[in-house]
Amino acid sequence: MEKDCGAWINLLSHKVKTRLDATLLDLGITSMQSRVIYYVLVHFKEGPVLQRDIESVFGLSRSTTTGILQQLEKKDIIRREGVASDARLKSLVPTQHAVELNAQVYACLRETDRMLTRGLSGGQLQLFKETAAQMLQNLEDWDGFSDDAAAENPKQSVPS
Repeated sequence: MEKDCGAWINLLSHKVKTRLDATLLDLGITSMQSRVIYYVLVHFKEGPVLQRDIESVFGLSRSTTTGILQQLEKKDIIRREGVASDARLKSLVPTQHAVELNAQVYACLRETDRMLTRGLSGGQLQLFKETAAQMLQNLEDWDGFSDDAAAENPKQSVPS
């Protein structure tokens, strides 16, 4: 049976996460934590990086993001500092430990991407990125489906 797009995406995601987690185990961080560290290091120089930025960029819930950030704080990889313009907001600031991890995290992410895209042409990579972006937009625009609708009409639910 041929896999549908969702099955392929799920399989790729699982394999990438599993490989990254295994590689990053020695650093004491997970694949998701590594991506957050990298994002904070790249963007904090441009201005405050807030929890809601992480939620938005990675498509995470508030509670999931809170858990990731708490673990990174506990490991002394980031700290939260008040934002001068709004005392309610806390900026995510990388610590020296984050800076020290950066080269290893970056190398790991690059190597994973290199292996993932090996044998693909530049045109194929561009087409993949455009296709994935359109699929993401399609899901974000999808307002005709909800859990309530699936319960009322199970034949319209998404296949697993």
